[in-house]
Amino acid sequence: MFKNPPYRVSDQYMLLLARPNGLGYSRLGCVVAKKKVRRAVGRNRIKRVARDTFRRQQQFLVPMDIVFIAHQGLDLLAPQAQTECLQKNWQRLARRTEHRGEQK
Repeated sequence: MFKNPPYRVSDQYMLLLARPNGLGYSRLGCVVAKKKVRRAVGRNRIKRVARDTFRRQQQFLVPMDIVFIAHQGLDLLAPQAQTECLQKNWQRLARRTEHRGEQK
């Protein structure tokens, strides 16, 4: 998954890597390194927000495997800002996968 993924969406707080799967639904994996987010409370909150926003946007995504990678500073955002940042990136990923699907 980490080598040459077909879809990448990133900003200063996170990276989303995605690869189509043949399952008919999307799956999410979360990577929140202790080196990037020191406190366990922050790591768990980020993963919880990532899973929650993924569930809300899942209907707009084509079936794919997605890896969410948190970058340093995401835990410093307010909870509402974390949610907005994640929703924006899910929408960007949905637009990219639709756009590439039309070209093929």
